[in-house]
Amino acid sequence: MSAATVPAGIPVEAPAAARKPGRDRYLDLLRAVALVRVVIYHIFGWAWLTILFPSMGVMFALAGSLMARSLARPALGVIRGRIRRLLPPMWAFSLVAVPMMFALSWQPVKEEGLWWFVKLAWYVFPVGAPPYPWSSGDPAGLLEDTWAIQAAGPLWYIRAYLWFVLASPLLLRAFRKLPWATLLAPLGLTAVIGTGLVTIPGETGNALGDFAVFGSCWILGFAHHDGLFKDVPRYLTISLASIVMGFGLWWASGHLTADGWDLNDIPLAQAAWSLGFCVILLQYAPSWQELPGRLARFDRLVTLANNRAVTIYLWHNLVILATVPLIDLLWKIPYVDAHLGSTVEATYTLLMTLLVWPLIGLVILCVGWVEDVAAKRRPRLWPDGRS
Repeated sequence: MSAATVPAGIPVEAPAAARKPGRDRYLDLLRAVALVRVVIYHIFGWAWLTILFPSMGVMFALAGSLMARSLARPALGVIRGRIRRLLPPMWAFSLVAVPMMFALSWQPVKEEGLWWFVKLAWYVFPVGAPPYPWSSGDPAGLLEDTWAIQAAGPLWYIRAYLWFVLASPLLLRAFRKLPWATLLAPLGLTAVIGTGLVTIPGETGNALGDFAVFGSCWILGFAHHDGLFKDVPRYLTISLASIVMGFGLWWASGHLTADGWDLNDIPLAQAAWSLGFCVILLQYAPSWQELPGRLARFDRLVTLANNRAVTIYLWHNLVILATVPLIDLLWKIPYVDAHLGSTVEATYTLLMTLLVWPLIGLVILCVGWVEDVAAKRRPRLWPDGRS
């Protein structure tokens, strides 16, 4: 499975959960927290964040709930609408990232032959893995030579999301006939291909692995929309979810990688922990029409994050990389170089964290409006709900 960290449901619109009209602000809050966690994880690389809040599982669960709601309409139109809203933001990202790869000495035809032109199509319609160079540019240049890997890394989520969208009509039909078997089937598939019991090579294996690991979370979104857990005593739901989560941690303890407890590197643990975690979150879902109490102060930021989830997710890694040359400019200030250099170095990741948010805001202003165009809405520069 590809290492993961960002978005929520892509594309974003009124979440499912569907007991009251309007947006469910609890689900909106979960999506915003997931995005923030993704950014923080990619800055600091803290493995424990994948346990504290499994963002990708949460985002797939929210997206599955939304998809189940939308499939009350004809399936073909729903799929076409999802694809239309996903691709233009992807194209905007590709129009920046791919020319940068070429400008920094990428020679894919020389390295891979003419077959590369076929793989380039995944930047247009990402059912496969878009290609990128493993080393690009100068290690001592403005961007480290692994920048392309980091910038294109989040695209695995776009591929997985697209697979889920295309499969959702069949998955939803299966779920409504055999709900528990369908919900748990991806977990079983992960136990087969995510543990090495059966090995599927190449990007096909990676894509199928991602589909399996987060498939139960996506289908859990169906269960949330359909109210499946209303018929199950809460104590039983929470107990079973805790057992599944405990199994995930037990499996992880025996399969730790060089990154320790990073569940992104342990597929079966990721699948089990994310499923149980999302069950608890959605079992207790309060279905807020407004953010309550002190959370209300974050209302505009939550609204902005939901309206620009695709943009934030696609661009956040490239923005994180951009903080490095900007912070390095501090060493060109004589006083800083002479007296504060060690302090700057010691607080480097903290400075990255402080700088990344205004840069993400700048990206939202520059390209975020593409999400509105893709959704056939009036383009907005800063859609935080004020107008």
